[in-house]
Amino acid sequence: MSPDKPAETPAEIPAAVRRALDAIDALDNDAFVAAFAEDGYVDDWGREFRGHERIRSWSDNELIGKRATFTDTQVTTPGNPLTVLTQVGGDGFNGPSHFTFDVQNDELASMTITA
Repeated sequence: MSPDKPAETPAEIPAAVRRALDAIDALDNDAFVAAFAEDGYVDDWGREFRGHERIRSWSDNELIGKRATFTDTQVTTPGNPLTVLTQVGGDGFNGPSHFTFDVQNDELASMTITA
């Protein structure tokens, strides 16, 4: 994670979530998609993208393809699902967002983005 992000203990952020956040930091779409279960999905403010192919396409157009950055990331709701609040930057949406991750069998079942 970027140096400007607070360090969370590994117990606070499950490995699957950490892999997705690290992939975003590295702008690595392959690693981001690989963090999801085959039938996992992204819910981007009510728009759902299910399965690796659709998640990859969404990320190409909305997240990693827009060189998204996450700063000031903090866990706001620990557990499973886990929610983080982060400041999103890059060439797409810029502003604060909540990302809620549901982890099943060490993979992301879902990632839901809200205000």
